[in-house]
Amino acid sequence: MTLKMHGPQTAPEIGKRLSITGEAARQQLVRLAEEGLVAARSEARGVGRPSQFWKLTPAGNGEFPDTHAELTVHLLRTIQSRLGDAALDAIISAREEETREAYLRGMEGADDLRERVDRLARIRSAEGYMADWQEMPDGSLLFVENHCPICAAATACQGFCRAEVAVFESVLGPDVRVERLEHIIAGARRCAYAIAPADLA
Repeated sequence: MTLKMHGPQTAPEIGKRLSITGEAARQQLVRLAEEGLVAARSEARGVGRPSQFWKLTPAGNGEFPDTHAELTVHLLRTIQSRLGDAALDAIISAREEETREAYLRGMEGADDLRERVDRLARIRSAEGYMADWQEMPDGSLLFVENHCPICAAATACQGFCRAEVAVFESVLGPDVRVERLEHIIAGARRCAYAIAPADLA
């Protein structure tokens, strides 16, 4: 969970997050590596020996749920092959509208952009996206999703990802710009978005 939420880290960094010693964390990581769930790489940082950074392997990522992945992909492909692209686009549009309406209800009473982003992170986390956010030095906000519970469906049909950005912009406000910086579907560890008022963006 720590590697999923925060990306590659050294054993001492993981130990600090878990309130255990770096050696205790390293022993757990070695066991996970023996199971094929994590892997280590060396990275030179300044003077001294290279640091060993641990990250999740594809098998490790597979430990996190991808809800009914096979069935979802099969249904999407069946709709596309039997009913055509227009039918699939209609389904994505309907889901986009339903999601937008639900998120807008969740934003009621939140007038500040930071509060809206915080609420969005809570909503998305409840849906399994393991979302978080932070303010950047330039005043923009970095919104991060450490897991994609619909990854298989989004891989099979990237219309879901396009709709996602549109929904974010819609619920965060008319003068807010959302830009995807990292994308799980493209091989990144997480999906990350820069969020800023249009005049700042």
